[in-house]
Amino acid sequence: MPMNYCPGCGMKIDANPVGMGLPTRSGERQRKPKRKLSAWNKFVKANSKKPRFRYARSNKINLKKMAIAFRKTPAGKKKR
Repeated sequence: MPMNYCPGCGMKIDANPVGMGLPTRSGERQRKPKRKLSAWNKFVKANSKKPRFRYARSNKINLKKMAIAFRKTPAGKKKR
């Protein structure tokens, strides 16, 4: 099998690079394992829809108010 090289930069071009989400021999796609969410990420995910953490007009998340509430939880106190 001949090697293929990029004409612009000269790098070797692989026909089926490993780990790029392309199908393998078994037909399944390889996925990276998902990273574990931090305590703050879990708190935001669970509470972002609650009206007490939303601005009334724009419906955006009030992160400052949410951060204050997070620091009062056991997970938020763990960092300090």
